Amino acid sequence: MMTFSNSAVAHDNGSSLRCSTDNTTQYSHGIESYMTQDYLALSAATSVKITRERFFSDINSDYIAPQIFVIDDDGYLLGLVTVKNLLDANPDTFIGDIMTGIKASLTMDQPRHEASIFLKQAAINYIPVLNNGKIKGILGPQEIAQLKEDEGTLDSQLQGASSPLETPYLENSIFTLWRKRSVWLLLLFVAEAYTGTVIKSFEDQLETAIALAFFIPLLIGTGGNTGTQITSTLVRAMALGEIGLKDLGAILRKEVSAAVLIALTIGAAGFIRAWTLGVGMEVMVVVSLTLVAITVWSAIVSSIIPMLLRRVNIDPALVSAPFISTLIDGTGLIIYFQIAKVMLTI
Repeated sequence: MMTFSNSAVAHDNGSSLRCSTDNTTQYSHGIESYMTQDYLALSAATSVKITRERFFSDINSDYIAPQIFVIDDDGYLLGLVTVKNLLDANPDTFIGDIMTGIKASLTMDQPRHEASIFLKQAAINYIPVLNNGKIKGILGPQEIAQLKEDEGTLDSQLQGASSPLETPYLENSIFTLWRKRSVWLLLLFVAEAYTGTVIKSFEDQLETAIALAFFIPLLIGTGGNTGTQITSTLVRAMALGEIGLKDLGAILRKEVSAAVLIALTIGAAGFIRAWTLGVGMEVMVVVSLTLVAITVWSAIVSSIIPMLLRRVNIDPALVSAPFISTLIDGTGLIIYFQIAKVMLTI
């Protein structure tokens, strides 16, 4: 949660906090390792004249910080003074008298995901990081850009059903890649195994119309591709804070409506494809109806699961392409053979 404050002015002896360090840790899931000490914090009792001198003497790069933080005796953050206000103020004035309140701040234990969403929504490029109200560092433009990049990298790796890498790619050994990927692939293997069970349980339908087997890859592929499109879109929208569980109804209406139009298009294409193979009218109808049903079903599943996972604090990126495809594969086959069972006995 972001911290908001508007504090009263307290004067002290003019002490300050100033440090500059290089932040190189890029793979943390919190924000503490991203923050830099490259900021200026002065007592509320410091005069504008002294503050200006400190500000100009501490400039050590082409980048100039847009504000100076104001603290009290114990280091608690009271407010800030913008560079413009500092240059316009009377030199004999205390900075505590010209400061403005802190509109937003982050805490050291803030999860990176939360911080990333907030920073994208607020479009802030310079923000203090607090610990129990005391300033401990800041996130400047460079740190914020790195945080967003790492969060995007994490989401990409999770969407590929792989454990995130803690270090840059080329620094990882082949055994690390094996360990990160094999567990997930084994889980997907087990999940995919039930599709064989589904096919076996409907072998009577396959014996009745062997042509049904021709379309299995097409049907499960269509369902998986539909689910992947929707899940990728929703996971990204959730990462940006654009949607949440409260929007589930609107999401379902939008995705199912779009899926119906897509289903009709895909269903027509499937009918034509079945016709070109000369499999007979019954199978053509079965394939077409199944494509419509699987497309709509995939839209429903892909819209609901990411939201439910976020509700129980599981990263929805985990359910992207591989997991949605695996789920739709099995359930899509059940839909296919049930439709065939009905249509081929009419």
